[in-house]
Amino acid sequence: MTTSPSAIENMESAEQELLVQRAENGVVIVKLNRPQATNALSLSLQAALSQTFQELSHDDSVRCIVLTGGEKVFAAGGDIKSMDSCGPIEIMKRHTERVWAPIENCPKPIIAAVCGYAFGGGAELAMHCDIIIAGQSASFAQPEIRIGIMPGIGGTQRLVRAVGKFQAMRILLTGKPVTADEAYAMGLVSLVCADDQVIPESLKMAKLIANMPPLAVEQIKEVVIAGMDASLDTALMLERKANQILFATLDQKEGMNAFIEKRQAVFKGE
Repeated sequence: MTTSPSAIENMESAEQELLVQRAENGVVIVKLNRPQATNALSLSLQAALSQTFQELSHDDSVRCIVLTGGEKVFAAGGDIKSMDSCGPIEIMKRHTERVWAPIENCPKPIIAAVCGYAFGGGAELAMHCDIIIAGQSASFAQPEIRIGIMPGIGGTQRLVRAVGKFQAMRILLTGKPVTADEAYAMGLVSLVCADDQVIPESLKMAKLIANMPPLAVEQIKEVVIAGMDASLDTALMLERKANQILFATLDQKEGMNAFIEKRQAVFKGE
């Protein structure tokens, strides 16, 4: 693996709270790097994530992103010390919805590779992704209620959409963590594997996705997310229109010709 171009490298904080590396075939690895603080989401780390995902979103060479905290912990929540003395106006002025928007709106597929704790903001960060691959040690929680607050970066809304009202209420109102296997059973996690296989499995899946036609990948992600809150008729209309548009791409011609000719397709995002 080689480090990413300087435009992305410059987004790392002075302490390198966020590391960005390019693997092969358009796969990018974004790693939270605050091991001494169990990857707690400091304001500077959130800002680095925001700026990095904004850059990656506009980089045509990027096909898929793997977001990880490493093999021991994903992210054990927000930085409580930075919030302890805050009032409501200061919290409002942080505008987390703007900070996290580049992750939420990233057109590239994002795979969360989760080992260890994904608590509070860490769980919310994982839920901003499109696929979650969890190690056996992974656990997910929204423990905000235990300190007198509630999730504020989408934890209530994304969780209920992922697992349904009754499981979401259990997690939100008790603050108790669920294991990787429990999270898989309730539909929060895509795949569970051994901890030492989380990053290899994530990279394997990312490489597979990166080899797919990029415009089709982008359209699928856009339609799935837009259709989740639309009526079925509207969502089906979005699906039809997106599929129709893809018939104008060179990748569609390449894919179908390669299938007919029994050869490997080469997609260029055109």
